[in-house]
Amino acid sequence: MHMQRPLTGFRVLDLTVALAGPYGSLLLGGLGAEVIRIESPAGGDIARTNPPFVGDHGVHFGAADPGDVSLTILNRARNKKSVTLDLKSDRGRAILLELAKHCDVVIENMSEGATDRLGVSYKDLSAVNPAIVYASIKAFGEPSIYPDTKGMDVIVQALSGIMDVTGFSDGPPTRFGLPIADLLAPLYACNGIMAALLQRGRTGKGQHVEVSMLDCLASLVAEEHFDVFSDAGYPTRSGNFHDRLVPFGVYPTSDGYVAIVAFSPEWMRGLFETVGRPDILEDPRYATRGPRMKHASTLNEVIAGWTGKHSTEEVVGQLVARKVPCGPVRSALDVLRDPRLRERGAVVDLEHPRLGRVGTGMGLPIRFSDAAAAFDQPADDLGGSNQKILGELLGMEAEEIAALKNLGVI
Repeated sequence: MHMQRPLTGFRVLDLTVALAGPYGSLLLGGLGAEVIRIESPAGGDIARTNPPFVGDHGVHFGAADPGDVSLTILNRARNKKSVTLDLKSDRGRAILLELAKHCDVVIENMSEGATDRLGVSYKDLSAVNPAIVYASIKAFGEPSIYPDTKGMDVIVQALSGIMDVTGFSDGPPTRFGLPIADLLAPLYACNGIMAALLQRGRTGKGQHVEVSMLDCLASLVAEEHFDVFSDAGYPTRSGNFHDRLVPFGVYPTSDGYVAIVAFSPEWMRGLFETVGRPDILEDPRYATRGPRMKHASTLNEVIAGWTGKHSTEEVVGQLVARKVPCGPVRSALDVLRDPRLRERGAVVDLEHPRLGRVGTGMGLPIRFSDAAAAFDQPADDLGGSNQKILGELLGMEAEEIAALKNLGVI
């Protein structure tokens, strides 16, 4: 039996570019919403020019040939219908307002002031559809609290404090290994969209949902009590260790690294009996978590001295036998190739409609007992759904659509 998707019947008007916005609309599409993505006729989303490209000559990092497509777009634009529309033209804006009448959600991450200049702000679209839920993802809010600063992910990371708490205490602030601001903000935006849709179900009225990338990261930094730790003399950057929960960290082995967590009394006993240092358990410096923090480096040296003499497999095997939480530090390639993660849909094959499998893509890591969800529709070519959306949804004749193309409106 074909299982319905949770957002089947909802239609999303997607005015996003790059990553933060498109990841949000990707999630909505995977959950079953019909996503109509608006792109510029002049070339579409800037991500369409991101290397590597794939085409008849395979995957490459050179200049794109006609017919080549960016792997970025193949990843981020699945489950979306691409419609080209020049929003700077009066006709293009009028068409967008018509589309908004048929949509439940709008999601955008344009630069500050752009929606007002184009006439596609929440005020403009809610005037034609009061039930619309309009979600905005901005770097620093709107109006921006840093109006002269470009909202790029690494800049947001720098301003958020997350770089200050990432890395080793004797090293520099470190960029998070993924564009975490770009990926986290759309998760909050989707939460806001779902909540607004639920409220609309009670009131019949839409609303504006706003998410700031900086707010999202700053709220996570505030999860730890860095102000208190700093006053007590603890560094904000603790590298591979978490002294408040010591033993807690990443330790070298003879052939790699292993993560170990052993802050509870049972786990501590299992760890240090395995290490061959049961005497540590009777030492008052390590008996409770408070005093243990002050001597974390000593404990970590003892653990690393033992793990370094054994292979990762040996360390994990011995600690698992003692029910001590641990796991090998895997490479990114190990994860992408893990058959169990592929079976669960966290990692999927990235498909090109003509060329077949071309790489690995993001999966949708949400599972339902009575619904389906997946990124299973390949990315549309630029303007690939013009005829379908403008013709079937707005009722335009083929001649009118052709005329709009000739005028550069689509």
